[in-house]
Amino acid sequence: MSFLLRLSRAIDALNERVGHLVYWLILAAVLVSAGNAMVRYAFDMSSNGWLELQWYLFSAVFLLAAGYTLLHNEHVRIDVIIGRFSPQTRAWVDLLGGLFFLLPMAIVITVLSWPVFVESWTRNEVSSDAGGLLRWPVKLLIPVGFLLLVLQGISEIIKRIAFLLGRIPDPAERHIDPYLDEMKKLAE
Repeated sequence: MSFLLRLSRAIDALNERVGHLVYWLILAAVLVSAGNAMVRYAFDMSSNGWLELQWYLFSAVFLLAAGYTLLHNEHVRIDVIIGRFSPQTRAWVDLLGGLFFLLPMAIVITVLSWPVFVESWTRNEVSSDAGGLLRWPVKLLIPVGFLLLVLQGISEIIKRIAFLLGRIPDPAERHIDPYLDEMKKLAE
């Protein structure tokens, strides 16, 4: 079990690093969007390449941050219902949901999206819009993003099993927003 927990920590660290890098992509998307709008209105010029770059950056944020979001227990779920469960029941729900829903779906998408990327890359596919960008970089984001999600799903399953075996504290409890924690301390 100690090897699996070390593996889980390594996966968590990977997704944490990727998540922090993705923060910069959000800034880049905002700057590209604002610059594109300013050029369009100030100089009456537009570029499909810059517009597509906005979409690519948004896609990168959405896909690459999926594992990071799971790490921080921020995926959409029915908290009204699951919040009433005991920590052990929540761990079982997360464990079974990860094994029977998350992992199969994410693995299938990873496997099926890889040939789409390879075909785009070998054909050097370019957008059909005038001045558009290469398509393969954004198509690569799909298998990479879902692979990060698969890895984080494995990490979460390991942590839930370790919790149910009494080896670690409730992993869902440590995902409290640090800013909210600081606000609570300041209010006291």
